[in-house]
This record gives sequence, C-alpha cells and structure tokens, in this order.
Amino acid sequence: MRDRDDPASNSAAQKEQPADQPAGKYVHKHADWLTRLAPVLFLLLWSTGFPLAKMGLRYASPMALLAWRFGLTVAVLLPLFVILRPPLPRNAAAWRQLIVAGFLIQTMYFGLSYLAFNAGISAGLAALIASLQPLLVSLLAPKLVGEHIALRQWVGLFLGLAGAAGVIVVRSRVEVESLWGVVLITGALFGITAAMFYEKRYGTPQHPVTANLVQYTVGFVTCAPAALWLEHARVQWTGEFVAVLAYLVIGNSLVAISLLLAMSRAGKVSRVASLFLFVPPLAAAMSWLLLGEAMPPLAWVAMAVAALGVFIGASSRAGDGKGESGTARRDEARR
Repeated sequence: MRDRDDPASNSAAQKEQPADQPAGKYVHKHADWLTRLAPVLFLLLWSTGFPLAKMGLRYASPMALLAWRFGLTVAVLLPLFVILRPPLPRNAAAWRQLIVAGFLIQTMYFGLSYLAFNAGISAGLAALIASLQPLLVSLLAPKLVGEHIALRQWVGLFLGLAGAAGVIVVRSRVEVESLWGVVLITGALFGITAAMFYEKRYGTPQHPVTANLVQYTVGFVTCAPAALWLEHARVQWTGEFVAVLAYLVIGNSLVAISLLLAMSRAGKVSRVASLFLFVPPLAAAMSWLLLGEAMPPLAWVAMAVAALGVFIGASSRAGDGKGESGTARRDEARR
C-alpha cells in the first residue's frame, strides 16, 4: 500500500507513460481495457482449461501434470526475463506478495483441485463447490477490504449460482464419491479466494514477466517433489498430451492468471469474483464441444440464467462506489 501512495513511485510511474499521452487518459484507457475485454478473455481461457485438464489427466498423474505445466512455464519465462531485463520487486514486502500469491493460486488452487479429481470427486460436484467462491468473497469483502456489496450484486450472485448449479444438475447427478475429495476441493476454493483478497489488499504492480516467473517457480518447487515422491511422475507422452500441455502453459498459466490478478488490483474483488459463477456452465459448453459431453436443452436455459446473474453482479452503475475503501477513493481522486 505504501508503494501506491509514495510520491517517488508515482513520479516513476508517470515517467513510464507515453510522452505524447496525458497520464489521466492513459490510466482511463487501461481501465477501459480491463473492464471490457479482460473479463471475456479470462472466462474463455479459464473455462476451456477444465476440459483440457481432464484430457491431460488421461496421460499424467495430477501432480506430474502440474509439475510439467509449471516447469515449462518457467522455461518460457526465463529467456524473456534475460532479454527484457524487467525490474525486480523493490523490497521484501513485494517479494513476499508474489510468493504468497503464487502459493495460494498455483499450489493450493490448482494442486488441491487436481488432487480432488484424483481422489474420486465428480467433476459436477467440484465445479459446483468452486462456483461458491463469489458468495464467499461477498461475505468477506466488507470486513477484509472495506467493499460495500449492493443489493443488485447480491441478486446477480444468487442468480449466477442458481444457473451454474442448474447446468451441473441437469447434465449429471451430483454425488459425493469421496469425502476427502470434497475436503480438497474446498481447500482449493479457499485458496483462490484468499489469493484475490491478498492481491487486492497487498498487491503492487509488477512487471508481468517478473511476477509470473516468481509465482510459477513457487508452483514448480512445491508440486515437483510431490509428483516424484507420491506419484512417481507418471506421464504418457502423446500428441494430444503435448497440445493440452501447451494450452495450459500459455492460455491458463500465462495469460489467464495475469488477467485475473490485474482485474483484482484494478476493480472490486466481489465483481471480479462474480465472473467465476459463469465458469461451470461455460466449462460445460466447452466440454460439449471438445469432449462430446451431453448438454441437454435445460442446461442451455440454466446457462442463460447464469449469464444474466454475472451481468447483473459485475455491471457498474452510478453511485455504486460509495462504500469503497478510502484507498480506492484516493486513487480515483488522483485520476
């Protein structure tokens, strides 16, 4: 938080902006891009990752798949880091922020999710539990980051949850095959929720190459030993597995996670979290396209309900920011 309010850092940030463009115009264009394009791109990339990860698990054990995913991501980023020479975090607090966010997202969310599938939990139940994240964020946001949750957002959240649950229930019976799987996927839910709050409260802008390199190194260091010790790093190399791994590295690990953290810093975490309500139905549609999984007519109706809920919960309106934190108001005043 001190980095944002520090006059020296503000001055440095202004110097990095294009010389022929006013600072205010530059900031507003950046915010417009995050508001309009980033959520759509994030949803497509994140949702497509579910059926592709399911395809990948045909050929590799969960921790082995993650270890290869994170290791290859680091291998892609290292040459970019050497060529671009991006700035490193300036102090211990900035390093800690990157490491903690990396652990919460890569190790807790992805690691526990993949282990839950391996423990026998159904994909339907896992998606349904994960879609509870926006409600958890809305319950905690007022106390943790001082956000006001308007009635319109609550309506959108519950509509989105109802639509997401409808898609899963229509497509398959939701059964608890494994209590341990439920525990693991619940841990994953708390991991991604904690990451969003931590990024909103303590996150400072970092060069994307530096941020991703640190966070995926954390994921690799934690998942690779588990793959070797617990699963013997089982992998069956096929053309399909290589293609899936390439998408998970570029689409999910590099682009989608960067978008999620950028949106969390730039806007209200409750609105960003509401996007996750549309992930289960959209993932179901992607599974229908990529895996041939059935999508009954009622599932498309439920998906429309979820889309309406996301639109209501994530859309802004005049005067909606009256409950924002003092930091948010100061940032707006500077603009």
